[in-house]
Amino acid sequence: MITEGFHRSACTNNLDKKVIVVDAHAHLGYDYVFEHDFNLQNLLEGIERNNIDVSIVQPGTTFDLKTILKQHNNIAKLSKKMQCRIFGMANPNPHLPRSKYYKELERCVKDLGFVGVKLHPLAHAVNPNSSTGRNVFEIASDLKIPIMVHTGSGIPWSLPSILTPMARDFSNLRIILAHSGGNLFSEEALLVAKNHPNIYLETSWTASSAIYRFCKVLGPDRIMFGSDHPENIPTELAKFRSIGLNQDELEWCLGKTAIKVFNIR
Repeated sequence: MITEGFHRSACTNNLDKKVIVVDAHAHLGYDYVFEHDFNLQNLLEGIERNNIDVSIVQPGTTFDLKTILKQHNNIAKLSKKMQCRIFGMANPNPHLPRSKYYKELERCVKDLGFVGVKLHPLAHAVNPNSSTGRNVFEIASDLKIPIMVHTGSGIPWSLPSILTPMARDFSNLRIILAHSGGNLFSEEALLVAKNHPNIYLETSWTASSAIYRFCKVLGPDRIMFGSDHPENIPTELAKFRSIGLNQDELEWCLGKTAIKVFNIR
């Protein structure tokens, strides 16, 4: 069994290089909503070709418990094989009965060593402020793991501002806005993050100018690099490396923020 303390200490020696690159938003498994196969070969090729030190890997969107169990187990198997380079993020269907959702998320955290949970309002058709959505925040808070929430496409439930009540009610819970609202709602994501220090921005698919503004307004310790797709890694890295950030800002955005938020040291 991999205990919760596994990633808190065992990987420290592997994270000693000056600039650690952590991909906070990677996938492995078939996505049944977007009908996309996030396969192992593409994931590993993207990691090696772009010198990614650590990847936080989540499943594709699934509906039933049996399928997500299999995808979670595959991620855990890869994490064990690539110790200190792969960490899991759970993504059960929030419409599962609460007891089953809780049991699977608890298994992922306590038995498989996963470091977070994903909520996708568009893919799983869930309002974050509904009783179903709130369950995810409550359980993540209880298990003391951060929650990553898809924002951007899929409004109104994927608007950054819809997370304001959750950020307020769960002030000790680290909430990551995947895609930072997308280009259309990046300013809204910035405003929500300014008002709630427990909100962090993951910037895949976001414009370079918006990323630069995030860093200067919020500070680089609130911003994290993510790719979403292996083919997107070079583009996302180039954004950070080309917008004029200083060395300290780059270190935080490319790795240190994710290390802090997911507590993987």
